Amino acid sequence: MRTAMKLTRRGMMVAALVVGSVWGAGVAAAETVKVAAIYTLPVEQQWIGRIHKALTTAQERGDIEYVYSENVANNDYERVMREYAEAGHQLIVGEVFGLERAARKVAADYPETAFLMGSSFGPVAPNFSVFDNWIHEPSYLSGMIAGAATESNLIGMVGGYAIPEVNRLMHAFMDGAREVNSDVKFLVSFIDSWYDPPKAKESAFAMMDAGADIMYAERFGVSDAAVERGVKAIGNVIDTSGDYPGTILASALWHMEPTIDRAVAAVAGGTFEAADYGQYSFMAYGGGSLVLDPELVPAEVVSAVEAKEADIMNGLFRVNVNDAAPVSDN
Repeated sequence: MRTAMKLTRRGMMVAALVVGSVWGAGVAAAETVKVAAIYTLPVEQQWIGRIHKALTTAQERGDIEYVYSENVANNDYERVMREYAEAGHQLIVGEVFGLERAARKVAADYPETAFLMGSSFGPVAPNFSVFDNWIHEPSYLSGMIAGAATESNLIGMVGGYAIPEVNRLMHAFMDGAREVNSDVKFLVSFIDSWYDPPKAKESAFAMMDAGADIMYAERFGVSDAAVERGVKAIGNVIDTSGDYPGTILASALWHMEPTIDRAVAAVAGGTFEAADYGQYSFMAYGGGSLVLDPELVPAEVVSAVEAKEADIMNGLFRVNVNDAAPVSDN
């Protein structure tokens, strides 16, 4: 079984000597797809971790050969993209929020390399595809749970950056809470960082001091504050209930496997083209789901959430998508 590895600059130079095929020429049935991923944060971070998990799973099945670089600075991202492309990797995966122009420039220079990038914008022919974690549907369901659980009718929400990918999840959560509790209010703040648990924790404490008794933990650090104050929390992207027993009511989960598997199959079949893979994060494709703690969530709330989930899956209810930055209620 192959294991994911970090590829150093020297390692990429060596790989360039031994890897020569590109996706445009097609991949033999017995040949695995060579995939490289570039992450601006450590793979332990929840958003990055979901991509890494999906790629690791594909590698364990024998579908791909997988290497990656983590903690890549924005000003170094273009260089790493080029080195992976020069090394002959057929599919390059990453996230390009904040460096869209540079990433698209690299893709244009390597038209026979497939790129699949987390992005706020659209795909560009022939080879630059995009994805995002469209988990607004389970976020809505988790909001229903939070709205039913709050006793103070004040929910605190701590996010990373006020970008569309975060905003739409927070709005969906708020809409779900309002469906079951018309009196609920929200405190909203952004820490302007993707990974700063101490800052997120400090922001959460301030909200609890103001009366919030449920916390929406879009970032790491919020649930730690919830544990210390004895309040409940809602998770995002990954299930952290095992780390915070008795604290996490529910979590909206992102599953990157449907997206990765389709992209890998397209590369292997020589059919990869510029496309928006965002839909594969929807619940209907298995890209999103809700997990809840039945010991913390009353049975009648579980039933209401299950009914709403069935409506979503059957096309009878559509969660609103609002990319505007959420704000605190007055």
